Amino acid sequence: MSVAYEPVWAIGNDEHHATPQEAHDTHVLIRNKLGQMLGATWAEKLTVFYGGSVEPGNAAEFLGKDGIDGVLIGGASLKADEFLAIINAGICETERELQST
Repeated sequence: MSVAYEPVWAIGNDEHHATPQEAHDTHVLIRNKLGQMLGATWAEKLTVFYGGSVEPGNAAEFLGKDGIDGVLIGGASLKADEFLAIINAGICETERELQST
């Protein structure tokens, strides 16, 4: 199962969005709450995505946070160079994770 999170106050707001740390903290809260409701094993298997002003300049920082399993790409998906830069950030983060295991 997957859950996507974007703060309601960030929707359509280019000036104010969650920081990677705020997103991480909220993802931990989501996973813990669902773990209480459905069990720890289920919560560990949960995939939690962040969506909200993810851009080439901040994608790696979001993806580098434990507990953020991926990102949802909004407006940046309409610009090929930005979309590809975010994908590249995801590939680089995956490679870092694989090297650390």
